[in-house]
Amino acid sequence: MNAFLVITLIGADRPGLVNAIADRAAAAGANWLESSMAQLAGHFAGIVRLEIAESEAGKLEASLRELEVQGLRLTIERGVAQAAGAGLRSLKLELLGHDRPGIVREISSVLARHGASIERMETTCESASFSGEPLFRASIEAHLPASAAPADLQAALEALANELMVDLKLEAAARG
Repeated sequence: MNAFLVITLIGADRPGLVNAIADRAAAAGANWLESSMAQLAGHFAGIVRLEIAESEAGKLEASLRELEVQGLRLTIERGVAQAAGAGLRSLKLELLGHDRPGIVREISSVLARHGASIERMETTCESASFSGEPLFRASIEAHLPASAAPADLQAALEALANELMVDLKLEAAARG
């Protein structure tokens, strides 16, 4: 039987942080399934999902905890194998517009009201190519329950896009 470890980490950015985790995972025989990591405001932050034999999971956790003396803060949680979402529709949402506080709250609020669950979300602020004004870009993958009406969600998101004055694209995502 295998265990799934979900590890969140944050620490002062420096070379070798990913390698330190990858070395310990490989030494324990863990399989690195997925991750998302970034340098944010001088810190390195990330999340990793590993698969490992149940009998070795405790040893790997202890080995990873040794990294905390180097200033890396870790949270390690046991996860479960990801099951295919029966009856769920996958959606992909792309948004681009002038940056302002509250965009994520307003988009996530509409999604939550329609029963959509965010699977993955990536956001960034960047400068517009000609004006240099700050632009907000979001890419969201979500699941909508079969009982929800996609047309209602789309109408609510389009109304919000008009209110926020942002470009919004919503489409059914390929399941994989």
